[in-house]
Amino acid sequence: MRYETAEISLIGDRSDNQDRVAIVSHDRGAFLIVVDGMGGHAEGERAAEVARQSFMDSFEASTTWIEQQRNVSRFLADSIERAHAAVAGIGKALSVEHKPRATCAVCLIVDDTAWWAHVGDARIYLLRDRGVAERTRDHSHVEVLLRQGLISESEIPGHPMRHYVECCLGGESDLPVDAIRGGRELLSGDMILVCSDGLWSGVADDILGDSCREDRSISEWLGCVSEMAVAANAPYSDNTTAAALRVLPR
Repeated sequence: MRYETAEISLIGDRSDNQDRVAIVSHDRGAFLIVVDGMGGHAEGERAAEVARQSFMDSFEASTTWIEQQRNVSRFLADSIERAHAAVAGIGKALSVEHKPRATCAVCLIVDDTAWWAHVGDARIYLLRDRGVAERTRDHSHVEVLLRQGLISESEIPGHPMRHYVECCLGGESDLPVDAIRGGRELLSGDMILVCSDGLWSGVADDILGDSCREDRSISEWLGCVSEMAVAANAPYSDNTTAAALRVLPR
């Protein structure tokens, strides 16, 4: 499979950037990583950097999963657990309210198949035919309310508990049991978007899908939607970070 990639991280209206992003590749695949340090907790920036490095180390250390796709889900589960332990480790001696924490989203592409995992409200989108074919469901309180029919999708951006996540990397929370999805076959023109909530909170799903035209490079598209999110959320825009991959014609 041939593909092109891009990544971006904008500070928005914050004083520092607590997001981290990386794309690492192998002859037969790529690993897209986005980590969002939780700004309401101490050392969110450090938590994000430690988690990103842990994911990259997991990718570099793995040698058999890429040859045996049945091991990919196990690889993702182990990677999430290692990142969780790494972030928890730097806050081991701290009180609960001061422990560093982060949310994350990662996507592994092997040949023409994608697997992904997330913790918290960082998201993965599969964009196809200028629409959202699939996206992750946030591990957040407002997502619980949405599933219970107590709020609508349009109420999420302005909800007072939108930033409350049910689980995260680090701290003392348990990892979600539904963190991993995968085995999605990718087609020519498909795009994978891995992003922090700073991006998706400012750009509606239909705009994300409709904007990914083939007549613009993936870097141009990613820059455009990221700037759109920052502008939409101003003057309180969050760090806005994403990694993207587009499948090219064979």
